[in-house]
Amino acid sequence: MAGSVAAGTVALLLALAGCALVPGSVTPVDEVEFTNELAIPPLAPSRVVDGTRVFSLTAQEGTTELLPGIETRTWGFDGSYLGPTLRAERGERVAVDVTNDLAEPTSVHWHGMHLPAAMDGGPHQEVEPGATWRPTWRIDQPAATLWYHPHPHGATEKHVYRGLAGLFLLDDDASRRADLPQEYGIDDVPVIVQDKILDDDGQLELEDNGSEPGTLGKIVLANGTVGAYHEVTTERVRLRLLNGSTARTYQLGFPDREMDLVATDGGLLDAPVRLKQVRLAPGERAEVVVRMAPGETTRLHSFEADLGGVVVPFAMGGNDAFDVLELRAADRLAPSPEPAWTPSVHAGEDALRESDAAVTREFELDDRHINGRTMDMARIDEAATVGDTEVWQVRSIVPMPHSFHVHDVQFRILTVDGDPPPPELAGPKDTVYLEPQRTYRLLMRFDDYTDPDVPYMFHCHMLLHEDEGMMGQFVVVEPGQEPGTVPEHHGSGHDGSGHDGAGLDAAAVPASGTGPRYVPGADAHQGHH
Repeated sequence: MAGSVAAGTVALLLALAGCALVPGSVTPVDEVEFTNELAIPPLAPSRVVDGTRVFSLTAQEGTTELLPGIETRTWGFDGSYLGPTLRAERGERVAVDVTNDLAEPTSVHWHGMHLPAAMDGGPHQEVEPGATWRPTWRIDQPAATLWYHPHPHGATEKHVYRGLAGLFLLDDDASRRADLPQEYGIDDVPVIVQDKILDDDGQLELEDNGSEPGTLGKIVLANGTVGAYHEVTTERVRLRLLNGSTARTYQLGFPDREMDLVATDGGLLDAPVRLKQVRLAPGERAEVVVRMAPGETTRLHSFEADLGGVVVPFAMGGNDAFDVLELRAADRLAPSPEPAWTPSVHAGEDALRESDAAVTREFELDDRHINGRTMDMARIDEAATVGDTEVWQVRSIVPMPHSFHVHDVQFRILTVDGDPPPPELAGPKDTVYLEPQRTYRLLMRFDDYTDPDVPYMFHCHMLLHEDEGMMGQFVVVEPGQEPGTVPEHHGSGHDGSGHDGAGLDAAAVPASGTGPRYVPGADAHQGHH
């Protein structure tokens, strides 16, 4: 059903293009005055118990004044909208007590985190109303700007759109000694960019009209603030940018200056890259350093987004341009050095080498399908062997925006249509925007954790697409081990295929390449390290 809706949308857009009905934009963003101080998500408190750093998060309902004088019903973690920023060091063991005070099941997925599948917070780890879930794992990956958000099956778009999201910052030896702005909320600033539609009563409206790639909002928030400004007190300011939207792709930069890209989804680049703009699809992150002069003002701007070869980009947000955040420099600025850093002591063990690749898999995204199939909670689509390095060749064959996210790993983009990736795509990534009809070769390694029964996800991070079935599952197994049986799922979601999984192929997962495997429900199984 979802496929036919999307196909109909594309047909309509093609018809519009054929009739030359091409406006500047059909999804414009409202102009606003930048008069509200940027809200900074607080650092989450934690306590150390028996060597484990323990955080707590509660998903709850509330109201938020997104527009002056209007109380909008929203959801948040430990508050009415968004959530606190969690922060931990490489090598630490962490635990998070996740309590659900909502009236329906939710989950918390640790986006970009390397951790056991049973702790991943995907659709198999939903938290029932009134319940508390405690995942625990050891941080063992480079310093990075990660984030957390719900991942309930069939309802991820709704839960994220209502406000459930937050950052999870990782630190390591390289980031601690780097010449980078380091004072959280002052010169090291989180910027969660989201767009919303409010109805006539000022309440959040999630469009359900088959539009592609999903809801494209008329107001843009930075950390939940409309028309936000930030007072800059140093010569350079580091912005940790997250596209926390459900569908819109941003092309972020400054009209009057360049910026230094210092990190992508999974951590620091090899060296700073001077850029005018950086494109971020839903789920992607970038850390940029911006130089300011005393007394000046500039604005972070989203330019018309380069969506690649999508059909009529004006209908998918490609022609939209608007300001996001104003930076106001003080009359006197404290000095800050040029961005620079040296490799981590873990750089050697973290490195990925194409020569180590043992398996190549191919993934084709078509409408709401990956390799011709929609999501089935009871089917394992892929099985990787622990310790193996693999190449995933990913291609979108439809002229619609899609992004591709893989749980558990950070990958490197080897090539785009056979050519080296541009500098802004050369760093560690867990999510990548797929320009239609282009092949992306992704290099990744499956370390540490095995569990034949509990899967990780790979999916489109346009959340409407994910909810409607554009998602698959993989497990990581020991050498020679077969995939097991997926735990029976009792959550509130639906599978995007519109069926219960009965009667699907029972073919085994090939040792290389792709192939579905149908496995019935069974008891949950804990992964190990």
